[in-house]
Amino acid sequence: MKFTDAVQMLLALGQETRLTVFRLIVRRGDTGIYPSQIAEDLGLAPATLSFHLKELQRARLVSVERQSRKLLYRPRARSVDQLMEFLLSNCCGGK
Repeated sequence: MKFTDAVQMLLALGQETRLTVFRLIVRRGDTGIYPSQIAEDLGLAPATLSFHLKELQRARLVSVERQSRKLLYRPRARSVDQLMEFLLSNCCGGK
Protein backbone atom coordinates (compact mmCIF):
# COMPACT_ATOMS: atom_id res chain seq x y z
CA MET A 1 0.00 0.00 0.00
CA LYS A 2 1.26 3.45 -0.87
CA PHE A 3 1.73 5.95 1.90
CA THR A 4 -0.69 8.38 0.20
CA ASP A 5 -3.42 5.71 0.05
CA ALA A 6 -3.08 5.05 3.76
CA VAL A 7 -3.26 8.77 4.50
CA GLN A 8 -6.42 9.13 2.40
CA MET A 9 -8.10 6.23 4.23
CA LEU A 10 -7.11 7.53 7.64
CA LEU A 11 -8.31 11.03 6.79
CA ALA A 12 -11.67 9.62 5.71
CA LEU A 13 -12.00 7.68 8.96
CA GLY A 14 -10.81 10.64 11.03
CA GLN A 15 -14.20 12.33 10.80
CA GLU A 16 -16.75 11.22 13.41
CA THR A 17 -19.80 10.88 11.14
CA ARG A 18 -17.85 9.02 8.45
CA LEU A 19 -16.38 6.65 11.01
CA THR A 20 -19.86 5.95 12.36
CA VAL A 21 -21.21 5.33 8.84
CA PHE A 22 -18.25 3.09 8.02
CA ARG A 23 -18.71 1.04 11.17
CA LEU A 24 -22.37 0.52 10.31
CA ILE A 25 -21.44 -0.63 6.80
CA VAL A 26 -18.81 -2.99 8.23
CA ARG A 27 -21.38 -4.52 10.59
CA ARG A 28 -23.53 -5.41 7.56
CA GLY A 29 -20.57 -7.04 5.81
CA ASP A 30 -21.14 -8.66 2.44
CA THR A 31 -24.90 -8.27 2.81
CA GLY A 32 -24.46 -4.54 2.35
CA ILE A 33 -26.72 -1.69 3.31
CA TYR A 34 -28.76 0.90 1.43
CA PRO A 35 -28.31 4.62 2.14
CA SER A 36 -31.94 4.90 3.26
CA GLN A 37 -31.21 2.35 6.01
CA ILE A 38 -28.07 4.21 7.07
CA ALA A 39 -29.93 7.52 7.17
CA GLU A 40 -32.70 6.00 9.24
CA ASP A 41 -30.35 4.23 11.67
CA LEU A 42 -28.14 7.28 12.19
CA GLY A 43 -30.63 10.10 11.69
CA LEU A 44 -28.64 11.73 8.88
CA ALA A 45 -30.00 14.02 6.19
CA PRO A 46 -29.69 12.50 2.68
CA ALA A 47 -27.29 15.21 1.43
CA THR A 48 -25.04 14.80 4.46
CA LEU A 49 -24.99 11.04 4.10
CA SER A 50 -24.28 11.26 0.38
CA PHE A 51 -21.26 13.46 1.04
CA HIS A 52 -19.82 11.05 3.60
CA LEU A 53 -20.47 7.96 1.46
CA LYS A 54 -18.65 9.59 -1.45
CA GLU A 55 -15.65 10.29 0.77
CA LEU A 56 -15.58 6.68 1.97
CA GLN A 57 -15.84 5.48 -1.60
CA ARG A 58 -13.10 7.86 -2.76
CA ALA A 59 -10.84 6.48 -0.01
CA ARG A 60 -11.63 2.97 -1.30
CA LEU A 61 -13.05 1.88 2.04
CA VAL A 62 -16.46 0.96 0.64
CA SER A 63 -17.78 -0.32 -2.65
CA VAL A 64 -21.10 0.58 -4.18
CA GLU A 65 -23.32 -1.54 -6.39
CA ARG A 66 -26.29 -0.24 -8.30
CA GLN A 67 -29.35 -2.45 -7.89
CA SER A 68 -32.04 -1.03 -10.14
CA ARG A 69 -32.65 2.44 -8.70
CA LYS A 70 -30.92 1.77 -5.38
CA LEU A 71 -27.28 1.80 -4.30
CA LEU A 72 -25.93 -0.92 -2.04
CA TYR A 73 -22.80 -0.17 0.02
CA ARG A 74 -20.39 -2.82 1.27
CA PRO A 75 -17.05 -2.61 3.05
CA ARG A 76 -13.96 -3.23 0.95
CA ALA A 77 -12.41 -5.79 3.25
CA ARG A 78 -9.22 -6.10 1.20
CA SER A 79 -8.57 -2.36 1.48
CA VAL A 80 -9.10 -2.46 5.23
CA ASP A 81 -6.78 -5.48 5.50
CA GLN A 82 -4.12 -3.63 3.51
CA LEU A 83 -4.47 -0.58 5.75
CA MET A 84 -4.07 -2.69 8.88
CA GLU A 85 -1.06 -4.45 7.38
CA PHE A 86 0.46 -1.07 6.51
CA LEU A 87 -0.11 0.25 10.02
CA LEU A 88 1.27 -2.82 11.76
CA SER A 89 4.13 -3.69 9.40
CA ASN A 90 6.77 -2.23 11.72
CA CYS A 91 5.08 -3.29 14.93
CA CYS A 92 7.00 -4.86 17.75
CA GLY A 93 10.30 -5.26 15.94
CA GLY A 94 8.77 -7.57 13.31
CA LYS A 95 7.42 -10.11 15.81
